[in-house]
Amino acid sequence: MIFTTLVCACLSLPLLAQAAPAANDWPAWRGPTRDGHAAPNQNPPTTWSETENVLWKVAIPGRGHGSPTVVGDRIYLPTADPVKRTQSVICLNRLDGKLIWQTEVHSTGAEPGKQANSSAASASVTYDGDQLFINFLNSAAVYTTALDLNGKKLWQQKICDYVIHQGFAASPVVHESLVIVAADHKGGGVVTGLDRKTGKVVWSQPRPKHHNYTTPSIVKAGGRTQMVMAGGNVIASYDPLNGKVIWEIEGSTEECVTTIVTDGTRIFASGGYPKSHVVAVMADGSGKIAWQNISRVYVPSMIMKEGHLYAVLDAGIATCWKSDTGEELWKERLGGDFYASPVMVGNRIYASNVAGKTYVYEATPKSFKLLAQNQLGDQAYASPVICGNRLYLRVATKTEPRQEYLYCVGSKN
Repeated sequence: MIFTTLVCACLSLPLLAQAAPAANDWPAWRGPTRDGHAAPNQNPPTTWSETENVLWKVAIPGRGHGSPTVVGDRIYLPTADPVKRTQSVICLNRLDGKLIWQTEVHSTGAEPGKQANSSAASASVTYDGDQLFINFLNSAAVYTTALDLNGKKLWQQKICDYVIHQGFAASPVVHESLVIVAADHKGGGVVTGLDRKTGKVVWSQPRPKHHNYTTPSIVKAGGRTQMVMAGGNVIASYDPLNGKVIWEIEGSTEECVTTIVTDGTRIFASGGYPKSHVVAVMADGSGKIAWQNISRVYVPSMIMKEGHLYAVLDAGIATCWKSDTGEELWKERLGGDFYASPVMVGNRIYASNVAGKTYVYEATPKSFKLLAQNQLGDQAYASPVICGNRLYLRVATKTEPRQEYLYCVGSKN
């Protein structure tokens, strides 16, 4: 089914009850724990195709690279119409993919950026148990918008003007009473904490004057809760409640896309311009770099598990490092270029390349074992999502006219 562009008749729907995300939900960028891990004991299929293990498939209007946000019986996706230059959030039924509502957040001015592979809807929707939040680059400025669960606009806040380079991709991050938004750019960006209920600015911190695309990461590391970001040639830690700088060190590349992960003692950042770089920094504020290498993990975010760091390089190489020393334990070539971030459930990693092929492999410190290669569509920029024993994949067919689809992959037994 192909949806027509519309603004939903939200007010005719009953207001949904507030609910905290369940264990099998995916409420934000990088999942329930915001680090690429699916909830324990999920068991999505390892093999699928157009005729195998596809529970449903729906056409998505417009273009976007934001990953699905899955909560309760609903799925939320950002999208942009490249002709009308509108930006919207759509809501689908989790059971069958049918459209529930579509809200036009911006009626014109969508900005895809200057990179051919960018989109004007590259951030993911964030859910806080009450509201939805989405970031869009529009008319040379970044805006955060809050919607209720029926798609009604609650508030909209301009974060800052934005000097456009490759595009914009940072997703909103919820922490206690705040929603935190980063908007790094060459003109001098900010990272800002907004009141979730009103959208009012609670705090704002200036950022280095460099193009940068990373989403802030809230971690428990070095004995405290920190908000950490890389890019602009620095790695910085902030108090997420007031924005005050906890520590800041040189040790980042100029441009980063990946979201930082931690093992509780170190934080791990990576970048790809002007140099390729993976770095482990002590999270205690000592300024010590534990280890670093020159692997190009520029766009796909990494995964940390039990003392080991797993990554897929942009050039399609899967690897595993010891988190304390950086020792490389193994690396294996998958194939193709990767922009989507891998996700992990148990010992299995699911990683989609740009050409729409998803590799499923077993990853432990001892070995790599390829389990399957699965093809859907022929273009994939959004990261896979795993929840409720199902896999959600946003892909596209490049044949004219280009068309995006959301697939729900699951066992039919």
